Amino acid sequence: MKIFTSSQIKELDQYTIVHEPIESINLMERAAKAVTRHITARWTTAMPVVVFAGPGNNGGDALAVARMLAEIGYHVSAYLFNISKNLSPDCAVNKTRLQQCKKMSDFFEVTQEFDPPVLSSQTVVIDGLFGSGLNKPLSGGFAALVKYINASHASVVSIDVPSGLMTEDNTYNVRANIIRATLTLTFQQPKLSFLFAENQPFIGELQVLDIRLSEEGIASIDTCYQVLERAQVQARLLPRPAFAHKGDMGHALLVAGSRGMAGAAILATRACLRSGVGKVTVHTPGANMLPLQLAVPEAVVQCDADERMVCEAVDTDDYQALAIGPGLGIHEQTAVAMVAQLRRTQCPVVADADALNILANHRAWLQQLPKGIILTPHPKEFDRLSGNSTDSYDRLTKARELARKLQAYIILKGHVSALCLPDGDVWFNSSGNAGMATAGSGDVLTGILLALLARGYSRQDACMVGMYLHGLAGDKAAAVLGEESLIASDIIAHLPEAFEALKVSDGQESR
Repeated sequence: MKIFTSSQIKELDQYTIVHEPIESINLMERAAKAVTRHITARWTTAMPVVVFAGPGNNGGDALAVARMLAEIGYHVSAYLFNISKNLSPDCAVNKTRLQQCKKMSDFFEVTQEFDPPVLSSQTVVIDGLFGSGLNKPLSGGFAALVKYINASHASVVSIDVPSGLMTEDNTYNVRANIIRATLTLTFQQPKLSFLFAENQPFIGELQVLDIRLSEEGIASIDTCYQVLERAQVQARLLPRPAFAHKGDMGHALLVAGSRGMAGAAILATRACLRSGVGKVTVHTPGANMLPLQLAVPEAVVQCDADERMVCEAVDTDDYQALAIGPGLGIHEQTAVAMVAQLRRTQCPVVADADALNILANHRAWLQQLPKGIILTPHPKEFDRLSGNSTDSYDRLTKARELARKLQAYIILKGHVSALCLPDGDVWFNSSGNAGMATAGSGDVLTGILLALLARGYSRQDACMVGMYLHGLAGDKAAAVLGEESLIASDIIAHLPEAFEALKVSDGQESR
């Protein structure tokens, strides 16, 4: 699914109008019907509705919804804010239609003074003040109205975008002047800003409504942002040959662990084995030999010369992929060994956890990373690498720039993980849940990516399949155990179920 900028959203609307063809007012009517259907499915006519409409097309949508709700028996009060006395053409049409609606309870056009209505917990507020075209923070009377709505206990439904929230960059926005919606009903595709953690309090529950914008138009508009969906992952799965032996499934090398951190190496190793690799060797300090062999007897354990930490690089000629970092520690001897390891490795590489922290402490080493390396930082790890970010949009922008500069693949981990490609494109993951915010979850992802690379997946496909599979296994685990009780080893335990689910169609899985 493509994610469009505000200017591209306008372009798509216009493409639909021209090529369907359909008049803009009728496309607005279609969108309003979709919103109305969703509202009526949630709230009965016993709930009074207050509609706040702005002067643009978002306000036109809101006025159309007000009319439709009134016509089917809802008690609706609508307020159209026309301070500058300059309505968009379609908003003006819907103003006239609403005035002509005999079942409409109250309609007020606000041009100067405004006496706000009482909003209680038994009120549904329809927010149609400003939509996806907003390009500056709200101020003045509109900011005051937003604060008034947010201070109430009403259920707030935002049409397309919560008013005050911009569709992409909110770095310099005034967060107090953004509607905190209970429910956001957005059109056709989620907006980029919806995918950032700090914006979730404004969005509330999100529902994407299909208003039948042109499929041809969607396909023709290029965008650097996409959401990774199930079918795209399924298309990238490599078959497992019936006559395969372990040599065909790849030999992976994991460099991980330090004294007291054997758990990270164990989790990554078990995830690697559960992801179909033929064989995995773990290079780790001698102190971790016994824990690893007891916990993962299927793995080959190769002890470093040091009992406490990794302090030597390993020859990688016999391996198809390398992962380095989980539980590694950041001792200077380990740091020197790590950079030596990266310099001499020719196969695909995943760097995670302490490998990233070491790079953050030696930023000049970033230029020595092999092209095509996969980096998997969580937000704090990334900020250590690139400097503090003001918000998620700023961090994503920096990650895109770093991926291009290093010709690397960067998975910026989070509730919605973002894969930044060397060409600047970004894929957002659509699987996963809040229960996966638990220690060791990142080590599991590292193990999955290592296995897929060793098995012969391209770097991009390994990242796409790996992060989706990781999230899907987490979803399977949460369905059984709940989000609160989920731990990293539960994700590994549900990898077999996640793999099998990807091998069947949606309809077959649901049965």
